[in-house]
Amino acid sequence: MPVPDFVDASDRPGGGRPERLRPLTDELLGTVLGGRGHTCYTDPDGDLVGSWDGNLVYFLRAGEVLQVRTMAASRFSVDDVPVLYAFCNTWNRDRLWPKAFVQVNDDGSARVCGEVVTDLECGVTVRQLDQLLDCGISTGRQMCAAVAELRR
Repeated sequence: MPVPDFVDASDRPGGGRPERLRPLTDELLGTVLGGRGHTCYTDPDGDLVGSWDGNLVYFLRAGEVLQVRTMAASRFSVDDVPVLYAFCNTWNRDRLWPKAFVQVNDDGSARVCGEVVTDLECGVTVRQLDQLLDCGISTGRQMCAAVAELRR
């Protein structure tokens, strides 16, 4: 679907020209992340990945849908899953972002992941994308810090 030629009036700093909506692309993601000084790499599956405090943050695109998925570095055993479910339920009740869930791996380890998902079918401005990425990274880091406290 072609991106409509809308403008975002909120992007008029000091009365300047409005920023046009752009389609969500991997190049735009990389540019905005690089503009913040974040170092990311492309993994073997072609996904854009960054690391903060040892936690992995994936910047995934499914068409026009952006998913910022955080994987906490803290690993737990499958026996800890009920505690992790309780953590996620509390987190999701008390906070909007990221939505937390438990991932159980084939090796029997478990970890908490979080995601911020946004549909950008109509496009996105650079400033909007910067804010979305900052939200995904900063709230993901907060979640990972809280998960790390479970290990203590």
